[in-house]
Amino acid sequence: MKKLDTLLAEKLMRISAIKLQTDSPFAWATGWNSPIYCDLRMTLSYPDVRNLIKVEMARLIMENFGDAEVIAGIATGAIAHGALVADSLAMPFVYVRSTPKSHGLENLIEGDIKPGQKVVLIEDQLSTGNNCMKCLNTVLEAGGDVLGVVAIFDFQFAQAAKALKRAKLPVVTLTNFETMIDVALKNRDITPEDAETLQHWHSDPESWAPAGLDAVD
Repeated sequence: MKKLDTLLAEKLMRISAIKLQTDSPFAWATGWNSPIYCDLRMTLSYPDVRNLIKVEMARLIMENFGDAEVIAGIATGAIAHGALVADSLAMPFVYVRSTPKSHGLENLIEGDIKPGQKVVLIEDQLSTGNNCMKCLNTVLEAGGDVLGVVAIFDFQFAQAAKALKRAKLPVVTLTNFETMIDVALKNRDITPEDAETLQHWHSDPESWAPAGLDAVD
């Protein structure tokens, strides 16, 4: 029987929620050039993948953060997944923005967090960790007690790991970059040369800059 991280990585690549293009890299919103693009909103269109993520996230929450009282999705990518998980656990749900909306009440948090409530953050993908840290601080300022983060995919960048460790924020993920590489090689979706390119990018994503970029939203 396949391990969860391997099974999910296979499914994410099958539905093109993860795309690998070493010969025609993408441009991230951070300004980084990347041979990988991860759009986990795609999973919402595939009930089997969507349900697997929901069930396994709920399981990880119960196993690792059993006294959680509120589920908080990090906007915008994790809103839908967070709501699905909260519903399956019969818990209150909120979502958290990294910046205030530009109209109305200019809320950072949509929904109700009461002071002292124990909160689990739901993230679709962990990359730089900046968005996660902003949302952590927002929930703390609202009086919430953040128990940890559950994410679908972890890019396993050192800077994110260091930031989350400094914040003493436990992180649990369903699958990750290294597992994705292993799966892609095994299924011959990439060559060993492609894997080397991906690892080179991973070691210094901010400076990696090949020619031929596709801009993405």
